[in-house]
Amino acid sequence: MSPSTEPTRPSVPAATSHESTTTRTSSTSPASPAAADQATIGKSLVVKGEVTGSESLYIDGKVEGAINLPGNRVTVGRNGQVSANISAREVVVLGKVRGNINASDRVDIRSEGSLTGDVIAQRISIEDGAFFKGGIDIRKPGQGKEGVPAATISNAEQKAVAVQA
Repeated sequence: MSPSTEPTRPSVPAATSHESTTTRTSSTSPASPAAADQATIGKSLVVKGEVTGSESLYIDGKVEGAINLPGNRVTVGRNGQVSANISAREVVVLGKVRGNINASDRVDIRSEGSLTGDVIAQRISIEDGAFFKGGIDIRKPGQGKEGVPAATISNAEQKAVAVQA
């Protein structure tokens, strides 16, 4: 009698509870898509080179090179150390960044954060206690490099502006 009782006891409840857990996980994922589409570079990881992709990124390790994630968020965690130019929709700095940031929406430097480099964004927030050394260029949506609406600059004019600068 015990051999027939043993196989049914562990396998049936385990399979049922695992399936319900899987169902719960997939039902909560669409509710928070930002958390589901975020990659993480952990504390002990070092990345040298170019980071590109189509999902948000949380950096708690070290990155050297370039980060290009247009339309996504890049968060540099408290332990993060970044020596790279960052291009993204939104950049949040809690750790240390050395490089220029080009954000299509906003840059947020928190009180523990440190940024040495120039910022181009529509909005910027620098909390009390944060360190920032560099220039800030606030651009409205649709503006070109010189602060003029991009639609009004022809290719010839862009070349002329580049030569004069």
